[in-house]
Amino acid sequence: MCYTVNMIERKESLPLGAAEIWLAGGCFWGVEKYFSKVRGVIMTSVGYANCSGISPDYKQVCTGTTGCAETVHLVYDPEILSLSRLLSLFMKAIDPTSLNRQGGDVGEQYRTGIYYALDADAQVINAEIKSVSAKYSNPVVVEVKPIINYYLAEDYHQDYLKKNSKGYCHIGDDLCAAAWNS
Repeated sequence: MCYTVNMIERKESLPLGAAEIWLAGGCFWGVEKYFSKVRGVIMTSVGYANCSGISPDYKQVCTGTTGCAETVHLVYDPEILSLSRLLSLFMKAIDPTSLNRQGGDVGEQYRTGIYYALDADAQVINAEIKSVSAKYSNPVVVEVKPIINYYLAEDYHQDYLKKNSKGYCHIGDDLCAAAWNS
């Protein structure tokens, strides 16, 4: 499945009133787990965003030649979870000053990024980046761009940490629990 600026192809349409955002924060397994039980998140998927190639697979992404970011697509209910709150939770789960690295994940595919489909979301995103920047002495390096494309990752990556509870995650269980209970 691929999303592009001019055309969105989906298996299903978004639920009525739902909003969406794409977040890259290191390995997508942890970001998906982190948001999976947050109140207001309707569904998640993991994939590759803003790639230079068409329909890459994990092996190609790992070569560092595709320009892809491992990304989580979040569909959420803005009546329950505002974009601002969602981004605040995201910033707690990443080091926004670390370029192309989160935890043990190193490389361009592990960069941090916020990708949006609606121009109105850019204002909220930029306000959050400005707020977070004031808290750090080093520059915030979170990429903020419109979503150009998004390709679903292979099935075995979807809900990986639900299926493999001992799998690697750079986001600690304590942080996940705090997000789920907030």
